[in-house]
Amino acid sequence: MSIAARVNALVDRVIEGERITGAVVLVYQDGEPILEKTAGFADREAGLPVRIDTIFRYASVTKPIVAVTALAMIEKGLLKLDDRVSQYLPWFRPKAPNGREGAITIRHLLTHTSGLLYDPALELLPEGQRMTLGLGNTDLSLEDNFSRHNAIPLAFEPGSRWAYSFATDILGGVLAALHAGTLEDAVIHYVTGPLGMADARFHVTDPARLAVAYADHPGRPVRMPDPWVSGDEDNWRTVFSPGRIFNPRAFQSGGAGMAGTGQDVMRLLEMLRTGGGSLLSPEIAHAALSNQIADLEGERGYRFTFVGGLVTDPVAAGTALPKGVIQWGGVYGNTWFIDPAEKLTVVSLTNNALEGCNGAYPEMLRAAVYDR
Repeated sequence: MSIAARVNALVDRVIEGERITGAVVLVYQDGEPILEKTAGFADREAGLPVRIDTIFRYASVTKPIVAVTALAMIEKGLLKLDDRVSQYLPWFRPKAPNGREGAITIRHLLTHTSGLLYDPALELLPEGQRMTLGLGNTDLSLEDNFSRHNAIPLAFEPGSRWAYSFATDILGGVLAALHAGTLEDAVIHYVTGPLGMADARFHVTDPARLAVAYADHPGRPVRMPDPWVSGDEDNWRTVFSPGRIFNPRAFQSGGAGMAGTGQDVMRLLEMLRTGGGSLLSPEIAHAALSNQIADLEGERGYRFTFVGGLVTDPVAAGTALPKGVIQWGGVYGNTWFIDPAEKLTVVSLTNNALEGCNGAYPEMLRAAVYDR
């Protein structure tokens, strides 16, 4: 059975069993589509099916887009990896654990070695100190929101550890300041415009094509309330707001704030896999997919590149993905990976949080691709 047949059968099965409500799955090999699958509902209650141009909330699929924007600006000499963040955002000066100002650089933000954390406690602080971490609704600007972190020490000295975080939100602030416009302006100018990623934006280009967000629930997913708090206090949790994408006052979250199509994501990933095209030099494109944290431990079985996790030990990672694959996702229900050795790129967007990103489905999809 071929990759396309296995993946096609899996997606039909998870849709029929209501594990997933709506999905787009794209599988490209050596630049050619071997599967472009749509299934299920963009709006279950209205009976609207998912189409190839359905728009999904990206969540952390935003991160590689913003990271590539930074790399394109570095390529043009507008920014350096070892520049201090405070050079561009003088209002962002959190202290290191030793009490001195943390020397956070652009490199630290790109590689999640800055000392920042996705800490649920930040969303539970008293009013006036509370921060949104990119998914919850807010009328605060980026500065008003994250300048509050100046009163909270970093979790570790920048560069000494890896920890997944809202660092890409801060990176987005740097890029906006440098571009002298909004983050969306910079992203369109350097990445989504040149690549023809027409719907990848910090707003919804066509509300009629936006998939409804669904939340995990025993039995079957439910239409996501606004706000919705995922998980529980003993494990990972965060505050979701499906309406945030429609709030023009909410800061543009470089870590979680974009929406777009599966084909938009595929254009970005294929550009990286094939050496940068006209956007990046082959050297920068290769660096984007290479280990950038040396021997620091990332997630179990992974190191980290500029755009996602690099599988270094599939057994430790508990994944069907082979060593050398780069993968990441987005908590609204998305996952993607690039296999440079097999010239294989896979994009899966669903409207199911958390199942489509952190549930069983992403690993079922990877196992189907590799017949494991």
